[in-house]
Amino acid sequence: MRVIISGGGTGGHVYPAIAIANALKKKLPNVEILFVGANGKLEMEKVPRAGYKIEGLDVVGFHRKKLWRNIGFPWKLYKSLRRAKKIIDNFGPDIVVGVGGYASGPVLKQAQRKNIPTVIQEQNSYPGITNKLLGKHASLICVAYDHMERFFPKDKIVITGNPVRTDLVVAEEKISTAYTYFNLDSNEQTTLIFGGSLGARSLNNAVHNSFDFLKKNADTQFIWQVGSLYYEEFVETQTAQLSNVQVKAFIDRMDYAYAVADTVVCRAGALTISELALVAKPAILIPSPNVSEDHQTKNAQALEKIDAAVLVRDDEIHKWESELKDLLTDKEKRKRLSKNIKKYSKPDAAEQIADMVYNLVHNE
Repeated sequence: MRVIISGGGTGGHVYPAIAIANALKKKLPNVEILFVGANGKLEMEKVPRAGYKIEGLDVVGFHRKKLWRNIGFPWKLYKSLRRAKKIIDNFGPDIVVGVGGYASGPVLKQAQRKNIPTVIQEQNSYPGITNKLLGKHASLICVAYDHMERFFPKDKIVITGNPVRTDLVVAEEKISTAYTYFNLDSNEQTTLIFGGSLGARSLNNAVHNSFDFLKKNADTQFIWQVGSLYYEEFVETQTAQLSNVQVKAFIDRMDYAYAVADTVVCRAGALTISELALVAKPAILIPSPNVSEDHQTKNAQALEKIDAAVLVRDDEIHKWESELKDLLTDKEKRKRLSKNIKKYSKPDAAEQIADMVYNLVHNE
């Protein structure tokens, strides 16, 4: 069986894609998997590191705010479609799985033109326009949220959840090791703050500007992941020097970070939310305003509606202080948020999607 997995751009697309590939390998050791990503993006580094081959497309996104930046868009899209066709012709996949991101569109489009079965793995509660269009001709659409029939054919939708690394699960025996790893006091509360794998400027600025708040709450420990892009800018700041604040460029052991976290402050990407659901952590979600279709806000709103997370808008980011203080002092609220976000946990999502991919090919 030969499978192409296309898409990427951010960890929210790349890590679920790798999780699906790993599940397919576990189910079918002889399966041949080829990734197709966007040149210069995260997948070109992470996928080979995970042990898989990857081809790159010179595809870019369409800028809705700065239209002048789209001058070369039609030519790059045309080139990417031709390149995607050549990759498909050479590899001869039995099925193509799209996980979102720039490369997903051209590859799925060319596969559908050749009547090759396609599966869309839609992580967000509000899909982008490309997936909406491709969904009409997809064989199957795997989603993480209810009410997705607003965007896709109802008979093609299966709620699988988003694939995440199951090693993130907080086992009791892992907790003491995690406190030692971060050199933290297990008798004090810990708040984990992060803006995704690349970091988030507005979130970093908000934390930096909360020097007085962080100093005043000296009995709370803060792990602040700023992202490698911002590390040099923030590591020497006054806020970073506080004794209860640890600044990290990147956290390699997110399982340990979740293990010690009593509360989390973060963006509202689909992968992040799926991880929070898996580990059942009470969270303050601050959606990024710089994503297509404003899907992070819609993700956070879906959780806020069922009292599974606290939503703070990016343009009101200063409110994170009062919301966190409320969470830190209200144990019952933390329990309630944990219980409700746990309902979104789908630890076997990758295996379920792998089974469906196999069955589609077998039935074809």
